[in-house]
Order: sequence, then structure tokens, then C-alpha cells
Amino acid sequence: MRSREYGPDLTPPWKKQKPAPEVPAEPDLVVEEITTGYCGAVIRCEKTAEGPTVTLEDRFGKHRVFPMTPRGFLLEGKVVTLVRPSAQPRQQGPARTASGSLAVPGARARVARAGRIYVEGRHDAELVERVWGDDLRIEGVVVEYLEGIDDLPAIVRSFSPGPDARLGVLVDHLVPGSKESRIAASVTDANVLIVGHPYIDIWEAVKPSSVGIAEWPSVPRGQDWKTGVCRSLGWPENTGAAWQRILGSVHSYKDLEPALLGRVEELIDFVTAGSAA
Repeated sequence: MRSREYGPDLTPPWKKQKPAPEVPAEPDLVVEEITTGYCGAVIRCEKTAEGPTVTLEDRFGKHRVFPMTPRGFLLEGKVVTLVRPSAQPRQQGPARTASGSLAVPGARARVARAGRIYVEGRHDAELVERVWGDDLRIEGVVVEYLEGIDDLPAIVRSFSPGPDARLGVLVDHLVPGSKESRIAASVTDANVLIVGHPYIDIWEAVKPSSVGIAEWPSVPRGQDWKTGVCRSLGWPENTGAAWQRILGSVHSYKDLEPALLGRVEELIDFVTAGSAA
């Protein structure tokens, strides 16, 4: 005989949990994930095959991804259910570009300067475009890639840099004693600035947490680094597809390591300090 008071699930009314308030997971909203106690600001929401997820950034800049389960978070000490925000998120202060600069609505691209920024490869150029593209167009700075820097001294001589045509170069794995450091040291023109990051490849300049991995794997010497990364992570050994996966995880400067951010900003400042073309 079924109890009318308990209902078909036989759960006493006083034991049933009330639905938690639904709160849109707007960017910068600070919440705490209940099961782990992880506290952070909302970075983004994504729709996955397993259901919606939210990425939180803690005060150390680390990212973690959590499923948006009912009653899964605390907001100011109260249990809430995070939901995906509406298609038109609320505006919070001035709009910014992916690099963090103030956006200039309606700004037209400036006529290209004579100066240039060179990077080593296509992936480097695409990553710089993803984060600094708006800034570069406003400043009229063109980014080109070299397919390596072995011929850098000859390339610099061919470019003929000058006060009105400065050249900035971003080098991968620019660490003391490396081949890259010796090549860079051979270029002494005052109108050329060569800077670099410590990573073997530009892939490593993307924060692992943004890609959804614990860390970038160590690849033994003598093995193609990108192929080795794919193999270690269990990804298909298709470096082009892997790069699209990595690039797709980059939404702003927050997804990149500081060691790269500072160097690119330094190059942009150097090239734009010269006169316009």
C-alpha cells in the first residue's frame, strides 16, 4: 500500500532537497566547487558530450574544469546550480581585446609599417594573431614567419632594418648555450630586437590547464617533439590536428605563459617606437 504523504518515491517530504537557485556562470563570477573546495573565478563555459562544464581560475592563475551539476557550487556560502549564461553576456566595463588591451570600437587597420615582427613558424604566427591580432592591426604591424632561424643573419641583412623600419624577432628555446642563442648573438644591429621564450616549441607556451592536460610531457632527445607529445598524451599522431586542438583552447592572454606574454609585448613596443611607414 503506497503512502500518499511520501509520494511514489517513498521519500519523506522533510528529507527532500529544495532546488538550488540557478546562477548564470558569467565571466569573473567567483564560486567554490563543493566536492573539492576549489575556489576560482569563472573563465568560460563549454558544451561537451558529457554535459556543460565550467572552467575556474584560482588566485595563482591555475585552471580547473568542472561539470555544471545541480547544487554543485557555493556562491557567497550558499549552494547554487551554475547554468550557462545567455547568448548575450552582460557588459562589465570597457571591452578588451584578447591581449587584455582596451578595445577600440570601429577602429580601422592602420597602413602597414615598414617594420616587422618575425617568428619562427606558422604555429607561432597563428598564436600571436589569436591573442594580439587586434592590437597589431591597429598599430600596423605585420607578423611573418621564417621556418626556423638558421639563416637569421642573412635575413636581417636582406631586410635592411633602420630607425623607420625596425625588426623584432621571436625565437623558440632561447636559452643560454643553445644553438638559437648563438645565432641571436651574431645579430648586433641596433634596429633589431631578438627576444625568446624558454620552451622547445610554441605549443608549450600555452598553459597545460587551458588545453585540459596536467603538464606538457617530456620527449626524449632524438624524437620529433610534436609527434612525441601526441604519442604521450594519447592523441592521434597528426600534429596539424593537434595544433588546431591547442589553438582552439586559447581565448585570451590568460591562456598563455607569462614568459611568452612579456616577450611579444616587448617586440610590439620596439617595432612601434619607430616612425610609421
